Amino acid sequence: MENPVVIISRNPRIQELLRNLDRVIPTQTTILITGETGTGKEVLADYIHQTSDRAPFPFVKLSLSAMPEDLLASELFGHERGAYTSATTEKKGLFEVANRGTLFLDDIDDVPLSIQTKLLRFLESGDMIRVGGIHPVKVDVRLVVASKVNLKKMVDSGRFRSDLYYRLHVYPVQLPPLRDRREDIPLLVDFFNRQFGNGAPIRLDEKVLSRLMAHDWPGNIRELKNVVHRLVLLNDSKTGLPDLPEDFLPFGFSSVSGTDCLSCLIGQEKTFEQVVHCLEGRLIRYAMAETGGNKQQAAHRLGLSPSTFRDKLERVEKGGISIYSSCSDC
Repeated sequence: MENPVVIISRNPRIQELLRNLDRVIPTQTTILITGETGTGKEVLADYIHQTSDRAPFPFVKLSLSAMPEDLLASELFGHERGAYTSATTEKKGLFEVANRGTLFLDDIDDVPLSIQTKLLRFLESGDMIRVGGIHPVKVDVRLVVASKVNLKKMVDSGRFRSDLYYRLHVYPVQLPPLRDRREDIPLLVDFFNRQFGNGAPIRLDEKVLSRLMAHDWPGNIRELKNVVHRLVLLNDSKTGLPDLPEDFLPFGFSSVSGTDCLSCLIGQEKTFEQVVHCLEGRLIRYAMAETGGNKQQAAHRLGLSPSTFRDKLERVEKGGISIYSSCSDC
């Protein structure tokens, strides 16, 4: 028995999506899931299977991207003995393997036109023909497909069959990117933290969670999962900002150590006073970015009195270094 799939979300759009989907799952309707890479299309397909009456039977999945056309045809529909040189035995395709269950085809937008024709035949008649065969094979399969791009645009450009598109588009589901459901980030972080921590999750510093909340997540949930995995691997109990990948860090944090400034001093590109000025500027930029521009909090963060911080800030700005721009001095 597979572990039950749980969709973790408090986002209203996701919750409405699931409520509507629960009405469609008991039917045999083909479902098209669209969304950016990493938004959880495969997880949703697994949820559809596990909550349907097909759950006791196979859930078979295949990514259609970057697979040679002849190999893809054999993988999906099987082949007869002698269909080609290396076909020494008969082989069942994934449609037959998934009989009575669910077949999930990811990256349907990458499927060649010749395979699209075969998929259309299955959707219209419920049968398929093996490579090298002549007799139709009847299969009982619930088809769920996913696309990372707008299929209608592919239809308009002639790269996707319009008749197949309308067969697949009976019930489309659009998964939003993680940046549009930020309220789910703490829930997902906690889930992955417990998953990778084997029941002993690490403590996440509040500033770490703030950084995770502020990130745009171009890789969506998959990227978040990998970042949390990294944090768990690198820490025994508690995390801090330095444990995050560099592109998550507040501006200037990764170079606050002053390694570049030291290089400037050793290489005699700058005087000692200039290097100190540059390093102070980096520390001040970091503190201001971390506190959202609040000077009192930034002073506290650096362990300075408010008056001392103001003086240093004025000197840095008089020196021509904006606290809101990157450091070009080192």
